[in-house]
Amino acid sequence: MRNPKGRKGRKEANGSPKGLPKAGSTKASPRGKRVKAPAAAKQRPEPEIFPDHRNMEDLWLAAFPVGTEWDQLDSVYKYKWDFSNLEKAFEEGGELCGKKVYLFGCTEPQLVFFEGQGKVVCIPVVVAVTSPFPPSDKIGIKSVQMEGETVVPMKQMKMNWVPYIPFEDRLSSVERLKTQIFTLQCTQRRAALKQLNLERIKKYEYCLPHFYQPLKEDEIEQDTVVQIMYPMEPPVVCDFDWEFDETEEFTDSLITDEALPPEQKEEFMKFIKERVAESKKKQREAKQARKKAIEEMSPESKAAFENMRFYKFYPVQTPDIPDISDVKVPFINRYYGKAHVVL
Repeated sequence: MRNPKGRKGRKEANGSPKGLPKAGSTKASPRGKRVKAPAAAKQRPEPEIFPDHRNMEDLWLAAFPVGTEWDQLDSVYKYKWDFSNLEKAFEEGGELCGKKVYLFGCTEPQLVFFEGQGKVVCIPVVVAVTSPFPPSDKIGIKSVQMEGETVVPMKQMKMNWVPYIPFEDRLSSVERLKTQIFTLQCTQRRAALKQLNLERIKKYEYCLPHFYQPLKEDEIEQDTVVQIMYPMEPPVVCDFDWEFDETEEFTDSLITDEALPPEQKEEFMKFIKERVAESKKKQREAKQARKKAIEEMSPESKAAFENMRFYKFYPVQTPDIPDISDVKVPFINRYYGKAHVVL
């Protein structure tokens, strides 16, 4: 009888200890766990590539298009407008390089041709004002339907001058940056417009960036035209020039044209005279205020007003936008007048 100890540690013919799988076998050990095949290596996702931004690519977008109808804003941004000319103006050798600049936007509806057809397009424009201080903290509100005009603080219309930070500086602390560029921005959210009454909404459409230049006001010829809005149904709306129009003759012509009932003649003439007197009084007061402002103005402020320059930027012509080569004009608005330079 064989010694049972002789079987202890007995090996199989292949040299492997008994109970372990043979070399090359995939059979699992009866005492061990099934050996898992190594997991396939996961492919690393391709790195997301972001398009390179020009350092001031969104500068023109930061300038709110003042006076543009809310429902027209989307149509303004559907074209690929290129304001690289504005960006280059801040580079070395550019018109705005090293200067303190205040920017505001506006739009100019124009009939232009694009893709073989004529269409009315709201062309975005950016106005740059070089000045050591904000050119104004007020907004003018005026429309054809409104009698007269209103000048209110910007904050009343949720507008303000805000520092512009180029892309490469946006990780820095704003307090540490000595920015020289400010844009006029509006914090009124479009989503909240439904909470406003129609009159308030329309005011935004009649806004114009305000500017008061006391040094040049006297050079402008006094306006002798008064807007008349006579209260009746429907109202009589017309312009009366006290220098060239005679009150009774002007009134008779309206009666002849059936714009005014004959029985309203005397009341209408009285209304015109009152409006003319009010307009002349405002002009006298404005002239006195200008004179006082100039007398009290510091030499630094006077020099700043004398050296202010207005630059009007249109988009660069590209195949992606309508042809705007024939619609560029220097006129900005009734407060700023004409730009010194159109680009």
